[in-house]
Amino acid sequence: MEKIDIAFIGGSGLYKVPNFKDYKWIKIRSNFGGPSPEICVGTLNKSNIAFLPRHGKNHNISPTNINYRANIEALKIIGSECIVSLSAVGSLREDYKPGHFVLVDQFLDQTYLRKKTFFDADLVAHIPFSSPVCKELNKTLSDSLSKLKVKFHSSGTYICIEGPQFSSLAESQLFRSWGCDVIGMTNLPEAKLALEAGICYASVSMVTDFDCWHPDHESVTVEQIVETLNKNAKKAFCLIDEICKHKKFVCDKKTKDLARGSLITNLSYAKNSTKKKLSNILG
Repeated sequence: MEKIDIAFIGGSGLYKVPNFKDYKWIKIRSNFGGPSPEICVGTLNKSNIAFLPRHGKNHNISPTNINYRANIEALKIIGSECIVSLSAVGSLREDYKPGHFVLVDQFLDQTYLRKKTFFDADLVAHIPFSSPVCKELNKTLSDSLSKLKVKFHSSGTYICIEGPQFSSLAESQLFRSWGCDVIGMTNLPEAKLALEAGICYASVSMVTDFDCWHPDHESVTVEQIVETLNKNAKKAFCLIDEICKHKKFVCDKKTKDLARGSLITNLSYAKNSTKKKLSNILG
């Protein structure tokens, strides 16, 4: 398999990439179970890319039941060094409107049913997460969105809730008071695991509607949300196409070695079974 230049994880409405050439769906064996579906690999604008629809090809996996560890390890196994995550979100701000894109730079975790680390056996690692997204990838995304004339915001805090239910009015108002900008159900623990795996990560949030805090929320219909979702998907495919025109994607050495440099436990004390299970993550 040729080196993967960049990987994309698609959220709601993004299940395959148009104009993908010489593509095939490959099944990857993960030490952490099965990924959402197979991973689609091929070429686009002479870049070798991987695409993984996190909810499955038919959107049949709920946010809680996504095997985030298997997804990230599978992308690691095929040689991905950079991941761009694309996700549908609700807006917690008046000026982040439906149809806008947001380049997330911070996360707040309100999930509680998910496996959040690869290091859950007899190895302890504490990775730094103060800067969870790759600035170089975000610069590429910003340049691409500007070129496409897509309305976007260059920063935002994404609060991740467990789901599958949407937030209550009280929760939505609380999250706004915390300074959160968008709300979704899938970017965590995905972003944390990507860094544990030594993969640069960037998140593009695509606003479909205002969360329930907004006074006009009740007047929004499912049809309107689906229409916005479909429009966002078309813009997302244009973004993927534009990104793949770049010939250089940066993954700094510091990120690659993050997990090994964050180990608290001496590796020699770990069981052989643990080291084998983490062989892809630690390299």
